[in-house]
Amino acid sequence: MAYNQREEVIWPRLVANKCFKRPMGNSSFVADLSSRDKARSALPDDQPIAKRPQESNKNPITYRLFASTWNVGGIIPPDDLNLEDWLDTRNNSHDIYVLGFQEIVPLSCTNVLGPEKSKITMKWNSLIRATLNKSLSNSQKEQESKAGERQKVYPVKNASSSSFVQDFRCIISKQMVGILVSVWVRGDLHRYILRTSVSCVGCGLMGCLGNKGAISVRFWLHETSFCFVCCHLTSGGREGDEVYRNSDAMEILSRTTFPRGHSLNLPQKILDHDRVVLLGDLNYRISLPESRTRSLVERKEWKALLDNDQLRGEVNSGRAFEGWQEGVITFSPTYKYFPNSDTYYDIQGKKGKKKRAPAWCDRILWTGRGLKQMYYNRCESKLSDHRPVRALFYVDVDAPRNLNSLRSFFLSNRFEKLMINHGEDFTEDDQKASVLLLWWFGQRLYTIFCV
Repeated sequence: MAYNQREEVIWPRLVANKCFKRPMGNSSFVADLSSRDKARSALPDDQPIAKRPQESNKNPITYRLFASTWNVGGIIPPDDLNLEDWLDTRNNSHDIYVLGFQEIVPLSCTNVLGPEKSKITMKWNSLIRATLNKSLSNSQKEQESKAGERQKVYPVKNASSSSFVQDFRCIISKQMVGILVSVWVRGDLHRYILRTSVSCVGCGLMGCLGNKGAISVRFWLHETSFCFVCCHLTSGGREGDEVYRNSDAMEILSRTTFPRGHSLNLPQKILDHDRVVLLGDLNYRISLPESRTRSLVERKEWKALLDNDQLRGEVNSGRAFEGWQEGVITFSPTYKYFPNSDTYYDIQGKKGKKKRAPAWCDRILWTGRGLKQMYYNRCESKLSDHRPVRALFYVDVDAPRNLNSLRSFFLSNRFEKLMINHGEDFTEDDQKASVLLLWWFGQRLYTIFCV
């Protein structure tokens, strides 16, 4: 049977299973699409979920994804803090912003063991919202007024070419002690964001508290899954400390779990998703004597420093982040500076002060197909002892050729929520009659509009 014909028969079966609230098993939409996925249903739960095959009725769309990490050193942002340079909004407006912070509060015992200070999160989100939507007011909305009328956004080959957008919306914001993840999308993309979920893993005190660890967030954009991991790994500049950072990374990848979803068999682990980006204060240092490191930094001899970068060494040896990618580093080390200064920290030997040689602690890695990095650099904000690091990606997303198709609705969590909320009101005979009608009607519409 041809692939499109098989899919035409399979997707109404998913509707039936949802209506009856039956577990999907071997009859699931994903499991029946290929022989490889059939084999997946027989595997133990801890085996990776098979990747979705490429479908001929998909329309690839390219979006601009801005990702950044910033350790703000426990400093409360002032009300007039300008984020335009950091978020690259003076001349650009991207489609998705994934922003990861570390140390939005000082990592004191009170903050680690006590309740989270949500006011700090609210303040950062308020500043981000104002900055992103100001960029729309200055650029995109001017284009809209020239167009004279609202234009249809979809379908388009490159989503960023649209002249009409709505204000940016925050789809996920999560804090764990000092770690914060804030994800923003253009307003016109909001309806295509599905199945948002969050998972937190603490790797700090006693191996479980949140002064170190990661917040992972995931969602679907159209029919492509994304996972973003914001980390703060073990600190320390002594020889051998990289082993603890490797351990933190392995703990995060193994312990992070997302809900499988009601009858949807969604991926549960980080690496099961289609597009994965990991960012944060990874705390890897440079394996050279401090005096030698400072001398090379002053002369801007980045190659000699990067040859001794701990993260690169651990990746190349296969001890951490095997198979992950990172862009070319052409910028100065991002840590550690005197506050409100361009001068690297150089206090040594004083009581209570630790030696901190410059290092590229703040990094952005990625894995998965469909991600093309356009730039990788740092921003020069002097708010804390770290400099923010940011990257722009072009990301390819699978979308139905008809984004308003009936199939898109039945495969969405909107239909699932409808069945969960109202399914109990139907008798068994009502359910059977409804499903038979949906089966026949859905097949006819799908054949006409979607194939």
